Amino acid sequence: QVQLVESGGGLVQAGGSLRLSCAASGRSFSSYAMGWFRQAPEKGREFVAAIGWRGGSTNYGDSVKGRFTISRDNAKNTVYLQMNSLKPEDTAVYSCAGRLFGSVFTPNEYNSWGQGTQVTVSS
Repeated sequence: QVQLVESGGGLVQAGGSLRLSCAASGRSFSSYAMGWFRQAPEKGREFVAAIGWRGGSTNYGDSVKGRFTISRDNAKNTVYLQMNSLKPEDTAVYSCAGRLFGSVFTPNEYNSWGQGTQVTVSS
C-alpha cells in the first residue's frame, strides 16, 4: 500500500480558494484510484471527489460539483484538490485515500488513507 500525506489546509474566508495536495510514497501510485473525503465535527465521513489511474475519469460528490476539481500528477506521485467558492459548510478535515486498481465509482472501497488536513472556512 502507498503512504499518503496531505497538505495545503488552512483558514480561508467564504468565497475564497484553497488547493490541497496529497503526496504518495510507493512505486505503484499510478495504478491507484485516488479520492478526497471530508469529515466535519459530529458528522460522518463524506465523499468529495475521486480520480482514476490516468486521470481520465473523475467523480464528485453533489455538494462540491462545479466548485472543486480533482487532478493528479503521476510523475510527482501527487493528487490535488482545487477548491473554489468555498462555503462555511465546507469546513472539515480533508483526507485523501486510494485503492490499487480501484474505481472512481466505489470510493467506499478505498483502503489506503492519509491523516488529514484541516480546512476552515469563515463567514
